[in-house]
Amino acid sequence: MGASALLSTPSPYLVCTETLKDSSMLVWDRATARDLAARYPRLLENACLIASDYLVWYIADHIALISQTARQRMARVLVCLAESIGDKVADGFEFDAKNEELASAANVSPFTASRLLSEWQADQAVVRRRGKMLLRSPERLLETI
Repeated sequence: MGASALLSTPSPYLVCTETLKDSSMLVWDRATARDLAARYPRLLENACLIASDYLVWYIADHIALISQTARQRMARVLVCLAESIGDKVADGFEFDAKNEELASAANVSPFTASRLLSEWQADQAVVRRRGKMLLRSPERLLETI
């Protein structure tokens, strides 16, 4: 976040960042950020890599919206989150996520997310806990779509 401060001219703030847990952050003013990027080119390269990742995510999200069902999008979000931020536990991958967050990530309504999660919980593919999700088997979930 804040990579637009590295641009030579100010730009409108186009995105937001939200934390899911108590967090800390370091804040630099624009001049300091640009000075640091000039002295340490890796900072600019990292900002470009992050921007590139977001562009790839945006394109993939757009393609998914026009070519995948809600079920497919929701399953892929669960698998992606499990593999990227999930903790490997004895019976699968556990990660923090609420229904509303999953619905937003999959571009489905909260009702659809709840219905699909209930279905997958009945099949024992996922286990919902307060604010947490346990994906028992990514492979098995993907087979259901």
